[in-house]
Amino acid sequence: MRKLFLMQDWFFNSSFSENHITDFADIRFFEKINLPHTVKEIPYNNFDETCYQFVSCYKKKFTLDKEYSGKKVFINFAGVMTYAEVFLNEHYIGEHKGGYTEFKFDISDYVVFGNSENILTVKVDSTERSDIPPFGGAIDYLTYGGIYRDVFLTVFEKVYFDNMFLFADNVLESEKKLTAKLNVVNDLNKNIEDAKITAQLLENNSECIATVIKQNISLTPKNNSLELIFNNLKNIKLWNIDEPNIYTVTVFIEYNKNKQEEITDITAFRTVEFNSNGFFLNGENIILRGLNRHQSFPYVGYALPRRAQERDAEILKNELGVNIVRTSHYPQSRYFLRRCCELGLLVFEEIPGWNYIGDKDWQDVACDNVKDMIIAHRNYPAIVLWGVRINESSDSSEFYKRTNEIARSNDPTRQTAGVRCIENSELHEDVYTMNEFTYGFYFDEALKDGHQNIDYVKIIRRQEDVTGLSNYVPYLVTEFAGHTYPTKRFDGEERLINHAKFHMDVHDIVASVKYICGALGWCAFDYNTHFEFGSGDRICYHGVSDMFRIPKFAGLFYSSQKSPDKEIVLEPLTRYTVGDRAIGGISPLVVCTNCDSISLKTETKDYGILYPCKEKFPHLPYPPVVIEDVQGNWGGDWVDATFTGYIDGKPCIEKHFTAKPVPTKLVLKPDSNNLNSYEPDCTRITVHLKDQCNNDIHFSDAIIKLKITGPAKIIGPTEFPLISGARAFWIKAVFKSGSVKIKATVEQFAIDSFSSEVTINVN
Repeated sequence: MRKLFLMQDWFFNSSFSENHITDFADIRFFEKINLPHTVKEIPYNNFDETCYQFVSCYKKKFTLDKEYSGKKVFINFAGVMTYAEVFLNEHYIGEHKGGYTEFKFDISDYVVFGNSENILTVKVDSTERSDIPPFGGAIDYLTYGGIYRDVFLTVFEKVYFDNMFLFADNVLESEKKLTAKLNVVNDLNKNIEDAKITAQLLENNSECIATVIKQNISLTPKNNSLELIFNNLKNIKLWNIDEPNIYTVTVFIEYNKNKQEEITDITAFRTVEFNSNGFFLNGENIILRGLNRHQSFPYVGYALPRRAQERDAEILKNELGVNIVRTSHYPQSRYFLRRCCELGLLVFEEIPGWNYIGDKDWQDVACDNVKDMIIAHRNYPAIVLWGVRINESSDSSEFYKRTNEIARSNDPTRQTAGVRCIENSELHEDVYTMNEFTYGFYFDEALKDGHQNIDYVKIIRRQEDVTGLSNYVPYLVTEFAGHTYPTKRFDGEERLINHAKFHMDVHDIVASVKYICGALGWCAFDYNTHFEFGSGDRICYHGVSDMFRIPKFAGLFYSSQKSPDKEIVLEPLTRYTVGDRAIGGISPLVVCTNCDSISLKTETKDYGILYPCKEKFPHLPYPPVVIEDVQGNWGGDWVDATFTGYIDGKPCIEKHFTAKPVPTKLVLKPDSNNLNSYEPDCTRITVHLKDQCNNDIHFSDAIIKLKITGPAKIIGPTEFPLISGARAFWIKAVFKSGSVKIKATVEQFAIDSFSSEVTINVN
């Protein structure tokens, strides 16, 4: 199989005319673009979301070498929002409904080979069509528009593999078993009697550790189902969240004594079970602590390439320290999912939807989404649950019997779930998943009470009170906080602290209840939304980080829950100012840390050794330290401070605060210093205005001016205000190699101006 990406040199028109099909070679009035692409870049906030909801047209010219003549050629789309009609030259090829699932068309009979040019035309409808999920009612997120994921050709011999399903058995035994179920397509229009299939199991994507061979196989025309089994596998490493060992399976087919075709995918050996006693990975009980993720970014919505998708997985696992993510509320990029597999980040993936259930035709599309999602992603070991219910919808018995049946028939190895927000809901799935917002109604009561006497059922309700069942079932909290306590990174210190406490309280209680598998907070990152939701500026400030992936105090809490073996964390939840809180001062001071103990010293007082508050948060892996009385009064003494973290009695980390912060330096920090010229590539660059102690100048909204030279472009504006002393932007490579220099300048200060430069290499 040959895979030929079509990512460069497309042509785009923001309107559509039938002439674009009849005069398919005419690209006048088209703009030259590269993929991934959004039909309209939007501001960070304060815009009309209908601005991208229109029908547009994409065209791509390509040639195909004569060596591919006589073979099977497919055009593949990884994601087009929302509806696509595809034409090749003068031929109609097909349509696809839905913006989140992959699709492909056989163009073997229409493509021309050699020097002759093919013209691919794609009509893209980015309106919110009521016949396509998630649309039909109000939805609390934006879907944007365009060809926002990869497009590529695949070229096969006339006998080829259509798909492969890999799954392991006897995983916890010394000798393991791996099954490969294959669909072999014979397009020769005759029987083949002498086919040979060889399957190899590779470790580290290189060393072959097992081989299975089947010979003298008969293949009838069209589809043939085959099964190959690796038996008695020894010394196999398990996949888990700390050691995500991944294997590769490659299968070859030969006939007429010639190797013809192959298929490759990843696999792993692990057992997963949600039951009434919790969640178990390889037989070990793990309390799930996670977040929900929207795949959107500022300005371009969904249209960022591989590196940005992978980076989100890295932020969730390595920085925020969660062990599970829910792909709310739709299937997400293969790049994101595969990186989750590599990192050991568990995934709950679900179909597109939000509250609304449409008619029979709408439900047919939703059922197609279930099947397409599962077949595309079922070999990814990180995925532990299939979401087969429309998020927060009412019960629909026949519809959900159908979605569950589709899921189980296409992947009997995984459990199903369906996210609801209603009590006493019909349970057709294996796991009862619930959006639990109860605490939002009692949080003010808990704050006034000092969290002393709050009944835990006001934080997380008893399972039986939600399900209405007399017996315990597998149960997972899939959302909490969110709209019940929206918090901006530029809010006052007290609200930011309370937002973090909200997440602390829920995770602490959930960890204490045996029959709850865990909880996923709403959500990882702020996101754009419709006018019916959010703060009126088209942003829901529900994330533990902002849209630029910069953490709020709640995000610092999540970071503190990872093992110090991964990263030592010491994060006082304060801007260290005397007058940001009501009445003044910074007491009580919450310090999120995974250290055994900390100390606090100011110029006037040594607070001694301070320990985590295990009596208030007995079930968190790493409870925060709470300092009840920190000196410092309005208009009184306010002095510098130093926090020190200790592990095994030894100092291991320090954090300093100055009483008189002033802007001292501007810091640019790229996520990556190297980009690729041979594929769509990008990187995020954070901008921080720092004080003398390297802390953000939190109340600065100074204007940053960017200049860029070299083979890359800035996504979004080149001038923007900081948000609470920090912000970020993305640059994208333009398929050329060279050195990219980015300079940021801030000139708002009467005494000093600051600048910072970084260099990115594009190879």
